[in-house]
Amino acid sequence: MLRTALRNVLAHKARLTMTVLAVCLGVAFISGSLVFADTTAAAYRASLARDRSGVAVTVDPKFPVGAPAAERGSVLDDALVARLAAVPGVSAARPSADGSATLAAKDGAPLRAGRPMGHQAAAYVPGPDGKDARYPLTAGRAPRTSGEVALDGGTADAGGYSLGDVVRLATDGPVLRLRLVGLVSTTDTRVTAGGTLAVFDKATAQELFAAPGRYTGIDLSAAPGTDPADLARRVGALLPADRAEATTAAALAQQQAVFIDAKTSGYSRLPLVFAVVSLCIGSFLIVNTFTMLVTRRSREIALLRAIGAPRRQVVGSVLAEAALVGSVASVLGFGLGLVVASVLPGVLTSADDPLPTGPLVVGPAAVLASLAVGVGVTVLAAWLPSRRAARIAPVEAMRTTEQAPSATLSRVRGAAGAVGVLVGGGLLLSLDDARDASDAHLRTAMSGCGILVTGLVLLAPLLAGPVIRLLGRLAGRPGVAGGLARDNALRDPRRTAATAVALMISTGLVCGLAVIEESSARALDAQAAAGLSADYVISTGGSTTAIDPAAVRRVAEVPGVTAASAVADSTFAAGSFARQVSGVDPGTVGAVMKLRFASGGADAIGPGRIAVSSSFAREHRLTTGGRIEGSIGPGQGERDRSFTVVGVYEDNPTARDVLAYRGEVQEHGFLRDSVQRVLVRTGGAAPADVQKRLRGALDDNPLLKVQSRAQLVREQGGTAADLMTMVFGLLAIGVAVSALGMVNTLAMSVAERTREIGVLRAIGMDRAGVRRMIGTEALVVAAYGTLLGLAAGLFGAWKVSGLANGAIPQYAFSLPWGTLALVVVLSLAAGAAAAVVPARRAAALGPLRAVSGG
Repeated sequence: MLRTALRNVLAHKARLTMTVLAVCLGVAFISGSLVFADTTAAAYRASLARDRSGVAVTVDPKFPVGAPAAERGSVLDDALVARLAAVPGVSAARPSADGSATLAAKDGAPLRAGRPMGHQAAAYVPGPDGKDARYPLTAGRAPRTSGEVALDGGTADAGGYSLGDVVRLATDGPVLRLRLVGLVSTTDTRVTAGGTLAVFDKATAQELFAAPGRYTGIDLSAAPGTDPADLARRVGALLPADRAEATTAAALAQQQAVFIDAKTSGYSRLPLVFAVVSLCIGSFLIVNTFTMLVTRRSREIALLRAIGAPRRQVVGSVLAEAALVGSVASVLGFGLGLVVASVLPGVLTSADDPLPTGPLVVGPAAVLASLAVGVGVTVLAAWLPSRRAARIAPVEAMRTTEQAPSATLSRVRGAAGAVGVLVGGGLLLSLDDARDASDAHLRTAMSGCGILVTGLVLLAPLLAGPVIRLLGRLAGRPGVAGGLARDNALRDPRRTAATAVALMISTGLVCGLAVIEESSARALDAQAAAGLSADYVISTGGSTTAIDPAAVRRVAEVPGVTAASAVADSTFAAGSFARQVSGVDPGTVGAVMKLRFASGGADAIGPGRIAVSSSFAREHRLTTGGRIEGSIGPGQGERDRSFTVVGVYEDNPTARDVLAYRGEVQEHGFLRDSVQRVLVRTGGAAPADVQKRLRGALDDNPLLKVQSRAQLVREQGGTAADLMTMVFGLLAIGVAVSALGMVNTLAMSVAERTREIGVLRAIGMDRAGVRRMIGTEALVVAAYGTLLGLAAGLFGAWKVSGLANGAIPQYAFSLPWGTLALVVVLSLAAGAAAAVVPARRAAALGPLRAVSGG
């Protein structure tokens, strides 16, 4: 029986190729999805993680609580470095003056603007040999003066810079123009995963990021056999307890891991989501293909039974063949999946927000999933029909190649499908009262969608008949070829449903996500329009960076600018949580912000007098005229004072949670006397190139963003838009796999109906009619899967609107008609394309040869 299985595999090379292709594509989709998701998550983690190889203990400065940056004096100097280097157990002490620098490319565009946390800057600290082992030179020389800089090779290549070029960059405030004198290499994963690195001479870095003669940290390497914890205690005894602290590298890595987990929590769930989607699409393709394969071999199985093979041997022979095919296809599919995973980052990345790069991460989940789908699903797909064929008496099986499913099985399947649709739909309907995206509500939504799709899969064979007949009536008179195509699709509803289900899943997810994305985009647009009167927003990366005061004055003088209001951003601590505060000028804020006050007004804002958003007022039970204890800037709870509430306004993303007097926020903020945003109004007579003029007034500072209202809305999509892009890319592969599944199904269908096609040719149907019949059948199957997917996707997106509304108050269900039409057209086009090769093969059959079964 083993030899029989091997002979069957090798005897039908075309059949073997089609089966291996089906399994291979299913495995490739799954393994590629998992490897891509794991690689992306690992690259994001690497882009946030500092390389601490060779470091046992790190000494960092401590600052008095609430001290602004200008008053944060570091005690880390050369004298302390020398004392720490002499501590027993310390093999080397390396000081550092690190910070952040945003670079512009040679063409003027901000360099790698999508990776703000990857803009690294450091001091070149030479050792006794005159070289810095952390940043070894690869070309040129190290920077020696304040007018020179070195870049890592990747940053220089990305920016188009060569040695001798002038590099434009900013660390905070004014733009710096420095001569590129050297190229270095680095193992810092924040840089190698898509960030940038600028290296200054030591004195310049100290002035930019610490203070003259001071450092931002000291890294200590331990002698062999030294315990890092003991070394940290010895080092800590030499430090002023209130001005510096020593921490082991392991402890810092643990703290950093908590931060990274919070930043990448969305990506940690991607492998599971992609695996489920991949498993569904790939499994249906494999099951459908092998079920048809075994059904076609019913006569061969019956012959084996007739010559004495017991049922166990028949089943074992088929399973051995399936295991062999699945094993070969799994290896090929896994290799193809690695290619898919390596290509996807380049396809899905963008210039504004590139995906971080890194080596492929091949985890055990990808390997196990590939084997489970390639071998496990293939063997399972062969086991069910082989047992059914083995139970049939040899003479009866010789009379037919296909057995209709029992009425009992159909009723059980229909009942289970109906229960699934009702339960899944009920779970989604229960979200009507949901007003937030809590984990419990998300679990309910995911469970509801999963159960609903499972119910539709079970019901698909029963729905095929009425739905396809309805589509036929809507399409009008189909003609002879169209009528035959419809009847062929209805001949085996299980096969039709299994072929359409993969397309249903892909279409449903794409349509559902497209609706959510469209609704979110409209909500963000409404949100921005509701809070912003200004036409442009100039902003820094956060409250710890600033806009040059001279640049603010130049912006107000740009032709076409009618109003320019500076905003100082910081935090307002009240109770156990800190909220965002915007320091504004009461006289000009009304011209650039759309503020809708329920009570009070912005004109009353002043020292000690604030306005608060409605959500902040509800949280703290405040009304106009009330008082609240709080503090502005760093030092939460340490510098509380009493503030009077002079107004309550509707929640506004531009105003944020609290509006305060700008001078007061500047006095107590993270950067003294600084502003972080400038809201610019241009009016109707603004020049067309006003945005370019605004950037010119800012000296094309790469640290600053100059965004129109539309650009601001697009940016607010943030991580959700990135995840959506990746999901759409992966689902596009699902649609392609579904199309190839239809090719496989139609090819086998043509082989089964050779005699029937011969009869049609003999009674007068020409080759064009045969091609039209096969093509129409493919369109019918594609239309059926697309219709089910549209229904499921739109219903799911409609019922999760409450969750999105909790995150975006202006969220409202909105249909992206253009995208939905494109999905329908592409799905039908995939069906039409899938029919080309099988239709050509069917049309090439001669009448006499086809009727004879040759």
